[in-house]
Amino acid sequence: MRAGSPSGQHSAVRDDEEHRPADDSGPRKRARLFSRPPAKAALVIALTVGVMVTVTPSYGAAGDIVSGFARAVRQLTAPSQNGQDFAGTPAVGALFTTTAGKLGQHFCSASVVNSPNGDLLITAAHCVTGGSGGIAFVPGYDGGAPPYGVWPVTKVYADPSWRSSSDPDDDVAFLQVGQVGSIVPVEDVTGAEQLGIGTPARQLVEVIGYPNSTNVPITCRNWTRQPMSDQLEFDCGGFTDGTSGGPFLADVNPLTGQGTVIGVIGGYEQGGLIPQVSYSAMFGAGVAALYQTAVAGG
Repeated sequence: MRAGSPSGQHSAVRDDEEHRPADDSGPRKRARLFSRPPAKAALVIALTVGVMVTVTPSYGAAGDIVSGFARAVRQLTAPSQNGQDFAGTPAVGALFTTTAGKLGQHFCSASVVNSPNGDLLITAAHCVTGGSGGIAFVPGYDGGAPPYGVWPVTKVYADPSWRSSSDPDDDVAFLQVGQVGSIVPVEDVTGAEQLGIGTPARQLVEVIGYPNSTNVPITCRNWTRQPMSDQLEFDCGGFTDGTSGGPFLADVNPLTGQGTVIGVIGGYEQGGLIPQVSYSAMFGAGVAALYQTAVAGG
């Protein structure tokens, strides 16, 4: 497993004043592709992690520019073997313990998910159930800075099946966040990921998480697979304790960094027992119903 667990009660919804992560942990786990139009003599494609590839096409044949671009894209979208530190992305952040309104340690990861009120996050249920104390979300957290503010968690929504039996197929939770004295929702500040329900098991995804041992996020790209019923597997090194709840992002927009979240690190073995292998519960009818409960505020 790769994280701690806050809450303590077994209702599907509770106020945040009782949440805080427990001490247990397990492995937790991006890179955005940026491009610009070709210059007269070269095409440059850069990743946010700092990798830059320059393709200098031959203009002897009309198809050379296209083929050079295609080769560069294949190189940059190839699966990665190990996660890399990067500067973060606005809609993904770290979950922190809080005491008397002050931030403690970050212990899990979460992402803003699109909703009518713009105030919901998605993470792993094992991150936010079973403990006590407060939780806050710091989107885009990087090097100790909260570039988009600190957002206290006001409610946790977890499936009753997870609370009663810790079923790995239900290791998903939605969090409601808001800032005291403000009516501006987090989604208006950071943007949001779309929620993907019933998507194919095999997809190329970017996974982001915040290891406990560092104050910067880690990112990696690889294909998912289905190792067992209702679970996804993502293989990439470096996803250690604290990355639980980090999103599996498909179809990432190269300009905004936002995509469709089809999983979160959790599920089988609460996300995986080694840093090289991470899991997620597949998002089906149960997650869709839980999302609707969170949207309704029930």
